[in-house]
Amino acid sequence: MLERRDVVKANSLFRRGGNEVVRRWASALLALALPLVPMAAATAQESGSRGQQMEFIRDAEIEHIIRGYAQPIFQAAGVDSEAVDIILVQEDVINAFVAGGQNMFIYTGLLQECDNPEQLVGVMAHETGHIAGGHLIRGRDAMENASAEALLAMILGVGAAIASGQPGAAATVITGGTGMAENNLLAFSRTQEGSADAAGMRFLDTAHITTQGFRDFLQKLAGQELLPANRQVAYTRTHPLTQDRIDAVADHLENSPWKNAMLGPVATEQFQRLKAKLVGFLHPALALRRYSPNDASIPARYARAIALYRQGNLTEALPQIDALIAREPKNPFFYELKGQVLMENQRVAESLAPYRRSVDLMPDSGLLRGALAQALLESNNPRVIDEALHHLQFATRQERNSPFLWRLVATGWGRKNNEGMVAYALAEEAVAKGDRATARSQSDRAERLLPAGSPGWLRAQDIRAIVDTR
Repeated sequence: MLERRDVVKANSLFRRGGNEVVRRWASALLALALPLVPMAAATAQESGSRGQQMEFIRDAEIEHIIRGYAQPIFQAAGVDSEAVDIILVQEDVINAFVAGGQNMFIYTGLLQECDNPEQLVGVMAHETGHIAGGHLIRGRDAMENASAEALLAMILGVGAAIASGQPGAAATVITGGTGMAENNLLAFSRTQEGSADAAGMRFLDTAHITTQGFRDFLQKLAGQELLPANRQVAYTRTHPLTQDRIDAVADHLENSPWKNAMLGPVATEQFQRLKAKLVGFLHPALALRRYSPNDASIPARYARAIALYRQGNLTEALPQIDALIAREPKNPFFYELKGQVLMENQRVAESLAPYRRSVDLMPDSGLLRGALAQALLESNNPRVIDEALHHLQFATRQERNSPFLWRLVATGWGRKNNEGMVAYALAEEAVAKGDRATARSQSDRAERLLPAGSPGWLRAQDIRAIVDTR
Protein backbone atom coordinates (compact mmCIF):
# COMPACT_ATOMS: atom_id res chain seq x y z
CA MET A 1 0.00 0.00 0.00
CA LEU A 2 1.10 3.60 0.08
CA GLU A 3 4.22 3.76 2.07
CA ARG A 4 7.60 5.26 1.93
CA ARG A 5 9.34 2.03 2.09
CA ASP A 6 10.75 0.76 -1.09
CA VAL A 7 10.70 -2.73 0.01
CA VAL A 8 8.74 -4.56 -2.57
CA LYS A 9 5.66 -5.49 -0.81
CA ALA A 10 3.25 -5.90 -3.55
CA ASN A 11 0.58 -4.32 -1.55
CA SER A 12 -1.65 -1.89 -3.11
CA LEU A 13 -0.67 1.56 -2.71
CA PHE A 14 1.47 1.69 0.28
CA ARG A 15 3.22 -1.54 0.30
CA ARG A 16 6.67 -2.04 1.60
CA GLY A 17 8.64 -2.48 -1.42
CA GLY A 18 9.29 -0.48 -4.40
CA ASN A 19 9.98 -3.29 -6.72
CA GLU A 20 7.54 -2.14 -9.26
CA VAL A 21 8.92 1.24 -8.90
CA VAL A 22 10.39 2.13 -12.17
CA ARG A 23 9.39 -0.81 -14.17
CA ARG A 24 9.12 0.21 -17.78
CA TRP A 25 9.66 3.84 -16.91
CA ALA A 26 13.18 3.05 -15.90
CA SER A 27 13.61 1.22 -19.14
CA ALA A 28 12.54 4.31 -20.99
CA LEU A 29 15.02 6.40 -19.10
CA LEU A 30 17.87 3.95 -18.99
CA ALA A 31 18.94 2.46 -22.24
CA LEU A 32 18.25 -1.02 -21.10
CA ALA A 33 19.72 -0.13 -17.86
CA LEU A 34 23.30 0.77 -18.00
CA PRO A 35 24.05 4.13 -19.41
CA LEU A 36 21.78 6.96 -18.75
CA VAL A 37 19.74 7.95 -21.68
CA PRO A 38 20.45 11.57 -22.47
CA MET A 39 17.34 12.83 -20.87
CA ALA A 40 14.85 11.99 -23.51
CA ALA A 41 11.98 11.67 -21.15
CA ALA A 42 10.40 12.39 -17.90
CA THR A 43 12.48 14.63 -15.80
CA ALA A 44 9.76 17.10 -15.47
CA GLN A 45 8.29 17.80 -12.11
CA GLU A 46 5.41 20.00 -11.19
CA SER A 47 5.09 20.72 -7.49
CA GLY A 48 3.40 24.03 -7.33
CA SER A 49 5.74 26.95 -7.44
CA ARG A 50 8.63 25.26 -5.70
CA GLY A 51 11.22 22.90 -6.97
CA GLN A 52 11.35 19.86 -4.75
CA GLN A 53 11.71 16.14 -4.69
CA MET A 54 9.30 14.02 -6.63
CA GLU A 55 7.80 11.05 -4.84
CA PHE A 56 6.34 8.11 -6.68
CA ILE A 57 3.78 5.61 -5.48
CA ARG A 58 3.65 1.99 -6.55
CA ASP A 59 0.48 0.13 -5.74
CA ALA A 60 -0.71 -3.05 -7.39
CA GLU A 61 -4.40 -2.32 -6.91
CA ILE A 62 -4.40 1.33 -7.94
CA GLU A 63 -2.28 0.63 -11.00
CA HIS A 64 -4.56 -2.29 -11.91
CA ILE A 65 -7.60 -0.01 -11.71
CA ILE A 66 -6.07 2.86 -13.68
CA ARG A 67 -4.72 0.57 -16.38
CA GLY A 68 -8.16 -1.00 -16.69
CA TYR A 69 -9.62 2.46 -17.31
CA ALA A 70 -6.88 3.34 -19.79
CA GLN A 71 -6.93 0.13 -21.82
CA PRO A 72 -9.86 1.01 -24.13
CA ILE A 73 -8.40 4.49 -24.65
CA PHE A 74 -5.00 3.12 -25.62
CA GLN A 75 -6.67 0.63 -27.93
CA ALA A 76 -8.73 3.37 -29.60
CA ALA A 77 -5.56 5.43 -30.05
CA GLY A 78 -3.60 2.55 -31.54
CA VAL A 79 -1.11 2.86 -28.69
CA ASP A 80 0.63 -0.21 -27.29
CA SER A 81 -0.54 -0.23 -23.67
CA GLU A 82 2.49 -2.25 -22.62
CA ALA A 83 4.74 0.53 -23.86
CA VAL A 84 3.04 3.23 -21.79
CA ASP A 85 4.25 3.74 -18.24
CA ILE A 86 1.66 5.20 -15.90
CA ILE A 87 3.56 6.80 -13.04
CA LEU A 88 1.80 7.92 -9.88
CA VAL A 89 3.25 11.01 -8.23
CA GLN A 90 2.51 11.50 -4.55
CA GLU A 91 1.69 15.17 -4.33
CA ASP A 92 -1.50 17.00 -3.37
CA VAL A 93 -1.33 18.82 -6.68
CA ILE A 94 -3.90 18.66 -9.46
CA ASN A 95 -1.82 17.68 -12.45
CA ALA A 96 -1.07 15.08 -15.09
CA PHE A 97 1.30 15.16 -18.02
CA VAL A 98 3.20 13.03 -20.47
CA ALA A 99 6.95 13.08 -20.96
CA GLY A 100 9.49 11.18 -22.94
CA GLY A 101 6.91 10.11 -25.46
CA GLN A 102 5.02 7.41 -23.55
CA ASN A 103 5.36 8.16 -19.84
CA MET A 104 2.12 9.36 -18.28
CA PHE A 105 2.46 11.03 -14.87
CA ILE A 106 -0.68 11.29 -12.72
CA TYR A 107 -0.65 13.12 -9.40
CA THR A 108 -2.50 11.84 -6.37
CA GLY A 109 -4.01 15.31 -6.02
CA LEU A 110 -5.68 14.89 -9.38
CA LEU A 111 -7.01 11.47 -8.42
CA GLN A 112 -8.52 12.96 -5.28
CA GLU A 113 -9.97 15.92 -7.16
CA CYS A 114 -11.79 13.79 -9.72
CA ASP A 115 -15.35 13.02 -8.65
CA ASN A 116 -15.79 9.90 -10.73
CA PRO A 117 -13.89 7.59 -13.07
CA GLU A 118 -15.23 9.38 -16.15
CA GLN A 119 -13.32 12.51 -15.16
CA LEU A 120 -10.08 10.59 -14.73
CA VAL A 121 -10.58 8.73 -18.00
CA GLY A 122 -11.21 12.04 -19.75
CA VAL A 123 -7.89 13.39 -18.49
CA MET A 124 -6.11 10.20 -19.53
CA ALA A 125 -7.70 10.37 -22.97
CA HIS A 126 -6.35 13.91 -23.34
CA GLU A 127 -2.87 12.81 -22.25
CA THR A 128 -3.06 9.89 -24.66
CA GLY A 129 -3.75 12.49 -27.34
CA HIS A 130 -0.34 13.97 -26.54
CA ILE A 131 1.24 10.52 -26.78
CA ALA A 132 -0.45 9.65 -30.06
CA GLY A 133 0.39 13.09 -31.42
CA GLY A 134 4.04 12.79 -30.54
CA HIS A 135 3.98 16.02 -28.58
CA LEU A 136 7.19 16.81 -26.78
CA ILE A 137 8.19 18.53 -23.63
CA ARG A 138 8.01 22.30 -23.68
CA GLY A 139 11.27 22.68 -25.47
CA ARG A 140 14.76 21.39 -25.96
CA ASP A 141 16.09 23.84 -23.39
CA ALA A 142 13.89 22.35 -20.69
CA MET A 143 15.09 18.89 -21.65
CA GLU A 144 18.71 19.91 -21.53
CA ASN A 145 18.27 21.68 -18.21
CA ALA A 146 17.00 18.44 -16.71
CA SER A 147 20.43 16.90 -16.51
CA ALA A 148 21.23 13.25 -16.81
CA GLU A 149 22.60 13.44 -13.28
CA ALA A 150 19.27 14.64 -11.95
CA LEU A 151 17.50 11.87 -13.78
CA LEU A 152 19.88 9.28 -12.44
CA ALA A 153 19.36 10.59 -8.94
CA MET A 154 15.64 10.17 -9.45
CA ILE A 155 15.98 6.59 -10.58
CA LEU A 156 18.49 5.67 -7.90
CA GLY A 157 16.13 7.11 -5.34
CA VAL A 158 13.96 4.12 -6.02
CA GLY A 159 16.71 1.71 -5.12
CA ALA A 160 17.68 3.73 -2.07
CA ALA A 161 14.14 3.82 -0.81
CA ILE A 162 13.78 0.12 -1.30
CA ALA A 163 17.03 -0.69 0.38
CA SER A 164 16.27 1.56 3.34
CA GLY A 165 13.55 -0.80 4.56
CA GLN A 166 11.92 2.05 6.40
CA PRO A 167 8.44 0.97 7.42
CA GLY A 168 5.47 2.96 6.39
CA ALA A 169 2.23 2.45 4.65
CA ALA A 170 1.30 0.01 2.09
CA ALA A 171 2.15 1.21 -1.32
CA THR A 172 5.52 2.17 -2.32
CA VAL A 173 6.35 5.78 -2.21
CA ILE A 174 9.68 6.35 -3.80
CA THR A 175 11.65 9.49 -3.44
CA GLY A 176 12.99 10.68 -6.71
CA GLY A 177 16.20 12.62 -6.72
CA THR A 178 16.95 16.26 -7.03
CA GLY A 179 14.14 18.77 -7.17
CA MET A 180 13.13 19.99 -10.56
CA ALA A 181 12.67 23.73 -10.81
CA GLU A 182 9.47 25.03 -12.23
CA ASN A 183 11.18 26.12 -15.41
CA ASN A 184 11.75 22.43 -16.19
CA LEU A 185 8.05 21.60 -16.10
CA LEU A 186 6.18 20.24 -19.01
CA ALA A 187 4.08 22.76 -20.80
CA PHE A 188 2.26 22.47 -24.06
CA SER A 189 1.14 25.17 -26.40
CA ARG A 190 -2.51 25.97 -26.72
CA THR A 191 -2.41 24.47 -30.20
CA GLN A 192 -1.12 21.20 -28.85
CA GLU A 193 -3.69 21.26 -26.07
CA GLY A 194 -6.50 21.70 -28.55
CA SER A 195 -5.10 18.91 -30.68
CA ALA A 196 -4.85 16.60 -27.66
CA ASP A 197 -8.43 17.50 -26.68
CA ALA A 198 -9.71 16.60 -30.15
CA ALA A 199 -7.77 13.34 -30.22
CA GLY A 200 -8.88 12.43 -26.70
CA MET A 201 -12.53 13.01 -27.54
CA ARG A 202 -12.12 10.89 -30.64
CA PHE A 203 -10.60 8.08 -28.58
CA LEU A 204 -13.44 8.31 -26.05
CA ASP A 205 -16.01 8.08 -28.85
CA THR A 206 -14.23 5.08 -30.36
CA ALA A 207 -14.20 3.42 -26.93
CA HIS A 208 -17.90 4.30 -26.47
CA ILE A 209 -17.20 6.38 -23.37
CA THR A 210 -18.82 9.75 -22.67
CA THR A 211 -16.79 12.96 -22.80
CA GLN A 212 -18.91 14.30 -19.95
CA GLY A 213 -16.21 13.55 -17.41
CA PHE A 214 -13.58 15.51 -19.30
CA ARG A 215 -15.95 18.45 -19.74
CA ASP A 216 -16.79 18.44 -16.04
CA PHE A 217 -13.14 18.29 -15.05
CA LEU A 218 -12.24 21.25 -17.27
CA GLN A 219 -15.20 23.22 -15.95
CA LYS A 220 -13.91 22.63 -12.43
CA LEU A 221 -10.75 24.45 -13.41
CA ALA A 222 -12.50 27.22 -15.31
CA GLY A 223 -11.34 30.64 -14.24
CA GLN A 224 -7.93 29.45 -13.11
CA GLU A 225 -6.13 31.49 -15.74
CA LEU A 226 -7.63 34.65 -14.26
CA LEU A 227 -5.63 34.01 -11.10
CA PRO A 228 -1.99 34.97 -10.59
CA ALA A 229 0.33 32.24 -11.85
CA ASN A 230 1.41 31.25 -8.36
CA ARG A 231 -2.20 30.61 -7.37
CA GLN A 232 -3.23 28.55 -10.37
CA VAL A 233 -3.46 24.77 -10.05
CA ALA A 234 -0.60 22.96 -11.70
CA TYR A 235 -2.81 21.47 -14.40
CA THR A 236 -3.67 24.85 -15.86
CA ARG A 237 -0.02 25.91 -15.91
CA THR A 238 1.08 22.82 -17.79
CA HIS A 239 -2.10 22.65 -19.88
CA PRO A 240 -3.13 26.18 -20.88
CA LEU A 241 -6.87 26.23 -20.32
CA THR A 242 -9.13 28.54 -22.30
CA GLN A 243 -12.87 28.95 -22.53
CA ASP A 244 -12.61 27.97 -26.19
CA ARG A 245 -11.26 24.57 -25.18
CA ILE A 246 -14.03 24.07 -22.65
CA ASP A 247 -16.65 25.13 -25.19
CA ALA A 248 -15.24 22.76 -27.80
CA VAL A 249 -15.47 19.81 -25.40
CA ALA A 250 -18.98 20.80 -24.32
CA ASP A 251 -20.09 21.11 -27.96
CA HIS A 252 -18.62 17.70 -28.77
CA LEU A 253 -20.49 16.18 -25.84
CA GLU A 254 -23.82 17.55 -26.97
CA ASN A 255 -23.36 16.01 -30.42
CA SER A 256 -21.81 12.71 -29.38
CA PRO A 257 -23.81 9.50 -29.72
CA TRP A 258 -22.06 8.35 -26.55
CA LYS A 259 -23.12 11.33 -24.48
CA ASN A 260 -24.61 9.14 -21.74
CA ALA A 261 -22.23 6.19 -21.99
CA MET A 262 -20.92 6.12 -18.44
CA LEU A 263 -18.39 3.54 -17.30
CA GLY A 264 -20.80 1.76 -15.02
CA PRO A 265 -21.13 0.72 -11.37
CA VAL A 266 -18.07 -1.54 -11.25
CA ALA A 267 -15.76 1.22 -12.46
CA THR A 268 -17.39 3.64 -10.02
CA GLU A 269 -16.89 1.29 -7.10
CA GLN A 270 -13.26 0.78 -8.09
CA PHE A 271 -12.73 4.51 -8.18
CA GLN A 272 -14.28 4.97 -4.75
CA ARG A 273 -11.90 2.35 -3.37
CA LEU A 274 -8.95 3.98 -5.08
CA LYS A 275 -9.75 7.31 -3.44
CA ALA A 276 -10.43 5.69 -0.08
CA LYS A 277 -7.10 3.92 -0.18
CA LEU A 278 -5.23 7.06 -1.10
CA VAL A 279 -6.69 9.14 1.68
CA GLY A 280 -6.26 6.31 4.18
CA PHE A 281 -2.57 6.02 3.43
CA LEU A 282 -1.70 9.64 2.81
CA HIS A 283 -4.03 11.39 5.26
CA PRO A 284 -5.17 8.86 7.88
CA ALA A 285 -6.62 11.43 10.28
CA LEU A 286 -8.68 12.92 7.46
CA ALA A 287 -9.82 9.46 6.40
CA LEU A 288 -11.15 8.69 9.86
CA ARG A 289 -13.09 11.98 9.82
CA ARG A 290 -14.35 11.56 6.28
CA TYR A 291 -15.46 7.94 6.54
CA SER A 292 -17.83 7.50 9.46
CA PRO A 293 -17.90 4.21 11.40
CA ASN A 294 -21.59 4.15 10.52
CA ASP A 295 -20.70 3.85 6.83
CA ALA A 296 -20.61 0.11 6.11
CA SER A 297 -19.58 0.44 2.46
CA ILE A 298 -16.40 -1.31 1.33
CA PRO A 299 -14.60 1.95 0.44
CA ALA A 300 -15.35 3.42 3.86
CA ARG A 301 -14.26 0.30 5.72
CA TYR A 302 -11.16 0.09 3.54
CA ALA A 303 -10.18 3.70 4.28
CA ARG A 304 -10.70 3.25 8.03
CA ALA A 305 -8.75 -0.01 8.17
CA ILE A 306 -5.82 1.55 6.35
CA ALA A 307 -5.95 4.74 8.40
CA LEU A 308 -5.97 2.80 11.68
CA TYR A 309 -3.01 0.72 10.49
CA ARG A 310 -1.17 3.87 9.46
CA GLN A 311 -1.73 5.29 12.92
CA GLY A 312 -0.34 2.14 14.52
CA ASN A 313 -3.67 0.89 15.86
CA LEU A 314 -3.41 -2.76 14.85
CA THR A 315 -5.89 -3.82 17.53
CA GLU A 316 -8.64 -2.22 15.49
CA ALA A 317 -7.10 -2.35 12.03
CA LEU A 318 -6.59 -6.12 11.74
CA PRO A 319 -10.19 -7.07 12.61
CA GLN A 320 -11.40 -4.58 10.04
CA ILE A 321 -9.09 -6.05 7.41
CA ASP A 322 -10.35 -9.52 8.31
CA ALA A 323 -13.90 -8.25 7.90
CA LEU A 324 -13.04 -6.97 4.44
CA ILE A 325 -11.58 -10.35 3.54
CA ALA A 326 -14.74 -12.05 4.81
CA ARG A 327 -16.80 -9.77 2.56
CA GLU A 328 -14.61 -10.44 -0.49
CA PRO A 329 -12.59 -13.63 0.04
CA LYS A 330 -11.26 -13.51 -3.51
CA ASN A 331 -9.86 -9.98 -3.37
CA PRO A 332 -6.03 -10.28 -3.57
CA PHE A 333 -5.48 -6.71 -2.38
CA PHE A 334 -7.15 -7.25 0.98
CA TYR A 335 -4.82 -10.19 1.62
CA GLU A 336 -1.88 -8.14 0.47
CA LEU A 337 -2.81 -5.40 2.93
CA LYS A 338 -3.01 -7.89 5.78
CA GLY A 339 0.35 -9.40 4.83
CA GLN A 340 1.94 -6.00 4.76
CA VAL A 341 0.50 -4.92 8.08
CA LEU A 342 1.75 -8.10 9.75
CA MET A 343 5.17 -8.00 8.15
CA GLU A 344 5.77 -4.39 9.00
CA ASN A 345 4.96 -5.15 12.61
CA GLN A 346 7.50 -7.96 12.98
CA ARG A 347 4.93 -10.71 12.51
CA VAL A 348 6.63 -12.09 9.43
CA ALA A 349 5.62 -15.72 9.89
CA GLU A 350 1.96 -14.70 10.11
CA SER A 351 2.27 -12.54 6.98
CA LEU A 352 3.15 -15.47 4.74
CA ALA A 353 -0.34 -16.99 4.51
CA PRO A 354 -2.11 -13.79 3.38
CA TYR A 355 0.74 -12.96 1.01
CA ARG A 356 0.57 -16.43 -0.52
CA ARG A 357 -3.16 -16.10 -0.91
CA SER A 358 -2.79 -12.75 -2.68
CA VAL A 359 -0.42 -14.35 -5.20
CA ASP A 360 -2.75 -17.33 -5.65
CA LEU A 361 -5.53 -14.91 -6.55
CA MET A 362 -3.40 -12.73 -8.84
CA PRO A 363 -0.43 -14.82 -10.00
CA ASP A 364 0.51 -12.49 -12.84
CA SER A 365 1.39 -9.60 -10.52
CA GLY A 366 5.12 -9.09 -10.17
CA LEU A 367 4.50 -6.71 -7.29
CA LEU A 368 2.60 -9.28 -5.28
CA ARG A 369 5.19 -11.93 -6.03
CA GLY A 370 7.98 -9.62 -4.96
CA ALA A 371 6.21 -8.84 -1.69
CA LEU A 372 5.75 -12.52 -0.93
CA ALA A 373 9.38 -13.26 -1.80
CA GLN A 374 10.58 -10.57 0.56
CA ALA A 375 8.44 -11.93 3.39
CA LEU A 376 9.74 -15.46 2.73
CA LEU A 377 13.34 -14.29 2.92
CA GLU A 378 12.69 -12.21 6.02
CA SER A 379 11.24 -15.27 7.72
CA ASN A 380 14.81 -16.67 7.84
CA ASN A 381 13.49 -20.14 7.14
CA PRO A 382 15.89 -22.09 4.89
CA ARG A 383 13.03 -24.31 3.73
CA VAL A 384 11.33 -21.45 1.85
CA ILE A 385 14.37 -20.03 0.00
CA ASP A 386 13.55 -21.94 -3.19
CA GLU A 387 9.97 -20.67 -3.02
CA ALA A 388 11.22 -17.11 -2.69
CA LEU A 389 13.58 -17.51 -5.64
CA HIS A 390 10.75 -18.96 -7.72
CA HIS A 391 8.62 -15.88 -7.14
CA LEU A 392 11.56 -13.57 -7.73
CA GLN A 393 12.28 -15.23 -11.05
CA PHE A 394 8.77 -14.28 -12.15
CA ALA A 395 8.89 -10.81 -10.60
CA THR A 396 12.21 -9.84 -12.20
CA ARG A 397 10.87 -10.73 -15.63
CA GLN A 398 8.30 -7.97 -15.12
CA GLU A 399 10.53 -5.66 -13.12
CA ARG A 400 13.97 -6.16 -14.61
CA ASN A 401 14.99 -2.62 -13.72
CA SER A 402 14.24 -2.95 -10.00
CA PRO A 403 17.47 -2.84 -7.97
CA PHE A 404 15.63 -4.03 -4.90
CA LEU A 405 14.33 -7.20 -6.51
CA TRP A 406 17.79 -8.11 -7.73
CA ARG A 407 19.15 -7.52 -4.23
CA LEU A 408 16.55 -9.98 -2.95
CA VAL A 409 17.66 -12.47 -5.60
CA ALA A 410 21.25 -12.05 -4.46
CA THR A 411 20.16 -12.61 -0.87
CA GLY A 412 18.32 -15.78 -1.78
CA TRP A 413 21.24 -17.26 -3.71
CA GLY A 414 23.61 -16.19 -0.96
CA ARG A 415 21.67 -18.29 1.51
CA LYS A 416 22.10 -21.22 -0.86
CA ASN A 417 25.85 -20.53 -0.99
CA ASN A 418 25.76 -20.09 -4.76
CA GLU A 419 28.33 -17.34 -5.24
CA GLY A 420 28.04 -17.43 -9.02
CA MET A 421 24.35 -16.59 -8.94
CA VAL A 422 24.96 -13.98 -6.24
CA ALA A 423 27.44 -12.28 -8.57
CA TYR A 424 24.99 -12.48 -11.44
CA ALA A 425 22.17 -10.93 -9.37
CA LEU A 426 24.49 -8.17 -8.16
CA ALA A 427 25.44 -7.47 -11.77
CA GLU A 428 21.75 -7.11 -12.65
CA GLU A 429 21.27 -4.82 -9.65
CA ALA A 430 24.16 -2.67 -10.83
CA VAL A 431 22.69 -2.53 -14.32
CA ALA A 432 19.38 -1.34 -12.88
CA LYS A 433 21.23 1.37 -10.96
CA GLY A 434 23.34 2.46 -13.92
CA ASP A 435 26.53 1.46 -12.06
CA ARG A 436 28.77 0.32 -14.92
CA ALA A 437 31.85 -0.47 -12.86
CA THR A 438 30.02 -2.81 -10.52
CA ALA A 439 28.03 -4.32 -13.38
CA ARG A 440 31.28 -5.13 -15.17
CA SER A 441 33.10 -6.58 -12.13
CA GLN A 442 30.14 -8.68 -10.99
CA SER A 443 29.39 -9.98 -14.47
CA ASP A 444 33.05 -10.99 -14.83
CA ARG A 445 32.84 -12.75 -11.50
CA ALA A 446 29.60 -14.49 -12.44
CA GLU A 447 31.12 -15.69 -15.71
CA ARG A 448 34.06 -17.21 -13.85
CA LEU A 449 31.91 -18.96 -11.26
CA LEU A 450 28.89 -20.17 -13.24
CA PRO A 451 28.80 -23.21 -15.55
CA ALA A 452 29.50 -22.23 -19.16
CA GLY A 453 26.29 -22.03 -21.14
CA SER A 454 24.00 -21.71 -18.12
CA PRO A 455 21.37 -18.95 -18.23
CA GLY A 456 23.18 -16.83 -15.64
CA TRP A 457 26.49 -17.26 -17.43
CA LEU A 458 24.95 -16.18 -20.75
CA ARG A 459 23.25 -13.16 -19.22
CA ALA A 460 26.50 -12.17 -17.48
CA GLN A 461 28.13 -12.10 -20.91
CA ASP A 462 25.29 -9.93 -22.21
CA ILE A 463 25.75 -7.49 -19.33
CA ARG A 464 29.47 -7.22 -19.93
CA ALA A 465 28.89 -6.63 -23.63
CA ILE A 466 26.41 -3.87 -22.89
CA VAL A 467 28.80 -2.22 -20.47
CA ASP A 468 31.74 -2.46 -22.85
CA THR A 469 29.87 -0.98 -25.81
CA ARG A 470 28.41 2.06 -24.05
